[in-house]
Amino acid sequence: MLQFWKVISSVASEPRKLYEMPKCSKSEKIEDALLWECPVGEMLPNTSDYKSSLIALTAHNWLLRISATTGKVLEKIYLASYCKFRYLSWDTPQEVIAVKSAQSKGSALAQQAGIQQPVLLYLAVFHVLPFSLIGILEINKKIFGSVTDATLSHGILIVMYSSGLVRLYSFQAITEQFMQQKLDLGCACRWGGTTGTVGEAPFGIPCNIKITDTPPLLFEVSSLENAFQIGGHPWHYIITPNKKKQKGVFHICALKDNSLAKNGVQEMECCSLESDWIYFHPDASGRIIHVGPNQVKVLKLSEVENNSAQHQISEDFVILANREKNKNENLPTVTASGRVVKKSFNLLDDDPEQETFKIVDYEDELDLLSVVAVTQIDAEGKAHLDFHCNEYGTLLKSIPLVESWDVTYSHEVYFDRDLVLHIEQKPSRVFSCYVYQMVCDPGEEEETTNRSCKKDCNNLKF
Repeated sequence: MLQFWKVISSVASEPRKLYEMPKCSKSEKIEDALLWECPVGEMLPNTSDYKSSLIALTAHNWLLRISATTGKVLEKIYLASYCKFRYLSWDTPQEVIAVKSAQSKGSALAQQAGIQQPVLLYLAVFHVLPFSLIGILEINKKIFGSVTDATLSHGILIVMYSSGLVRLYSFQAITEQFMQQKLDLGCACRWGGTTGTVGEAPFGIPCNIKITDTPPLLFEVSSLENAFQIGGHPWHYIITPNKKKQKGVFHICALKDNSLAKNGVQEMECCSLESDWIYFHPDASGRIIHVGPNQVKVLKLSEVENNSAQHQISEDFVILANREKNKNENLPTVTASGRVVKKSFNLLDDDPEQETFKIVDYEDELDLLSVVAVTQIDAEGKAHLDFHCNEYGTLLKSIPLVESWDVTYSHEVYFDRDLVLHIEQKPSRVFSCYVYQMVCDPGEEEETTNRSCKKDCNNLKF
């Protein structure tokens, strides 16, 4: 199996190929990748190459920085041979990355003998501009117990258990207490009787953070399926009580004392095949977005009147799907022949013949909420992308998507500045990518030159 990329520019009126990455074998393929973009005013080694780059992890444990404009490999680090690294994530967005290994199950012989591998996984942590090593941490079951997964986010080590328990630890405190030796990329190092260069093959990077005692616990909570989020002003967290019958019920609690916010139990009254979902708004306003099949609620967190110690949840605004009144509400209970209808059935809230919300996203530079709504018409589905004012929820523009939307396929929609990408995955890993570009209506171009895009969405075309 070979893997290759073609990178297309959409700046011109017609797409054109910028470059094509060389074909590579399955053992060298890209496992995961993150896009890094230069912060405004940042000093770079080479502006043209570093302005936008892809941080990529290969199947044979190389961490690469690839120029997004030329495809040139700018930096490369060999991670290690003692584990298989597989996942990339931001610890601090655009600043610090965490590279997570696959979970270790031990050799087949060890499994047959009932010997458990104490190390579940490894986390390699780097600053990204340029690459500099913070350290590689092992997650050991002898220290943390029967842990099922672990990750890093905003300097917090999050450890999860099959029981639904989630525990939080300070990664900085762990690093200061348990780092065995400071390692620098490109420098000579002697480790375990072997000498080599840190970050170069075959030596790689030794695991230099080994926890020998239980670190101080910052916080713990039990939640269904380990679902746990932190955000808001002041800090609050969202969980689902750890019982299956509570699925779809969300509790919003204060981080400082675990107290439930007033109106902090959020449950969307809907009957659907797909669950609703909730998360802290990415605009750093401290608000919360709760999405169901037929409505999007934007909730705000505020102090309770005459009680500044307690906070409450209230609706900021609601976006509703465009639906006809439930046809079953006015069904007769007696037929024309006199037969009594004992029971009528209502449609599901995410019935494909009704307009249903599928994707909600936020574009920070335009300060817009984008909502994808889908309706099944005859044999095919039709979708439209709606832009809403992020402050008030007002509908500013609705863009019909030209392509059909099959609800049985996997879909992703990305909205970035003046571009909308719709990626559709069909059976047998067949992908289609549809690109829309925002342009000003020529008749309105002069009038809108000095006005913000957010307020003039009605004058824009795709």
